[in-house]
This record gives sequence, C-alpha cells and structure tokens, in this order.
Amino acid sequence: MEDIRDIVLEYVIEEYLEDEDEELTYNTPLISGGIVDSFSMVSLKRFLETKYKISIPDEKASPEAFDTVNSITELVKEYVK
Repeated sequence: MEDIRDIVLEYVIEEYLEDEDEELTYNTPLISGGIVDSFSMVSLKRFLETKYKISIPDEKASPEAFDTVNSITELVKEYVK
C-alpha cells in the first residue's frame, strides 16, 4: 500500500498549491499557512474518506487535525483498518 503521507502530500500539491516553486513538506502548515481553507478542508476530507473507505467524524476533522500532512496522516490511520 502506498504511504498515506505521500498520497496526502501529492493531493495537496496538485489541488491547492498555486505556486509550483513553493516547497511543501510533511510539516508545512496547511490551514494556518493559508494553503488550505475551510472549503478545501472539506474536499480533502471527502477525498480521504473515498480513497480509504473510511468515515472521519466531523468533530475529529478540526483545523488542527488538518494543519499538516503528518497530522492528517495520523487522523487517517485512526480509521484505516
């Protein structure tokens, strides 16, 4: 199985990064850094739920949980069997 972190990182780069020269790491602040907004966070959550056939409760889908690729990965791992 592909590494969840790499899949999340690739998705964020493709969907939300406007400046192709901007470097994104696993710890880059996505929400607090202005890369992902609340609408984008919802689409990212939907992508993850579809990709991994999981359901992330809304109360767990907080800006803090979606602020870095690493934190998103940890959240997804809670629900992937």
